[in-house]
Amino acid sequence: MEGTVRKVMKYVSLAAVIALALAPAAMAATTIKLAHVDPAEWQSSKKGAASVIFKNIVEGESDMKVELFPAKALGDENDLVQQMQDGTLQMALVSGAMAKVCKVADVLNIPYTFPSAPVAWDVMDGSFGRELADYCLKKSGLRTLAYGETGYRNFTNGKREIKTPADMKGLKFRVQPIPLYVEMVKGLGGEPAPIAWSELPNALATGVVDGQENPVGVIYNNKLHKLQKYMTLDGHVYAVDFILISEEFFKSLSAKDQALVKKAARTAGLMGRAIQQFNTAEGVTKVVAEGMQVYSPSSGELKQFKDAAQPAVVKWLRGELGDEAEWVDKLQKAVAEAEKNQ
Repeated sequence: MEGTVRKVMKYVSLAAVIALALAPAAMAATTIKLAHVDPAEWQSSKKGAASVIFKNIVEGESDMKVELFPAKALGDENDLVQQMQDGTLQMALVSGAMAKVCKVADVLNIPYTFPSAPVAWDVMDGSFGRELADYCLKKSGLRTLAYGETGYRNFTNGKREIKTPADMKGLKFRVQPIPLYVEMVKGLGGEPAPIAWSELPNALATGVVDGQENPVGVIYNNKLHKLQKYMTLDGHVYAVDFILISEEFFKSLSAKDQALVKKAARTAGLMGRAIQQFNTAEGVTKVVAEGMQVYSPSSGELKQFKDAAQPAVVKWLRGELGDEAEWVDKLQKAVAEAEKNQ
């Protein structure tokens, strides 16, 4: 009997040791690594603001931890997308890179598609945005939790005021190394020059290019207005931010945590939009105060820009998308409905 008791105590002690050894792993909090390429400061960075509020909501309402990696700490947008697909990164906020893994996302870059930010919000938060998210999930393995915004892109140059596409003739504009942007500038009568972002300031300072295009906040925060005299608020492209999560990781979460992550991402997207809108309004005021001449085209002049650029880009994009070209029509229909409702 005494031997049996000793054996039982031995097994109980062994079980206790094993339980203690496993306890840290069992009790470890889920960690979400979230990366983006923008600055960390939430007051001036749309992705920075979105990521900070996401972290605060998730950590405030669960045991999950969120580690932020801003300012290209883990690489550029293409790197972040690849890392999520490889399983080494759980979340990222990206814009243009989404089209690399889901080609149809490029329809969002068709010039002069969204006449206003509220129209864009209705489209992306409505049935079109949900259908796009589902489609891109199947194509990439990345779930779009919500949409933010990078903002409207506008032309600047150092030669002359641009009021209509005719004023762009003979001017060389730096564009992102993306074929769609090349086609857009060609359609408008300018000369596109695909140049990496890191080389842009020097290209402007040395006259390699006459102008460039970017959101107002980007222009001001990177002091590009110091190298350019004129800005035209044509808003040729409304850039969308995708708040992404690895589907494999998302499925590993409990239903409760999944719901929280989706709620936090939705709030993050709205926060990013608000900061971007503030930066745009403030940025215009600041560049004017510092000597830049800013021109806001009339509705008739904007129609000239749209008529010159959009057909060429749509034709090119339909060819690129092939069987997926129906997404051009889906977007145009969604925009028309959103305009009508507003």
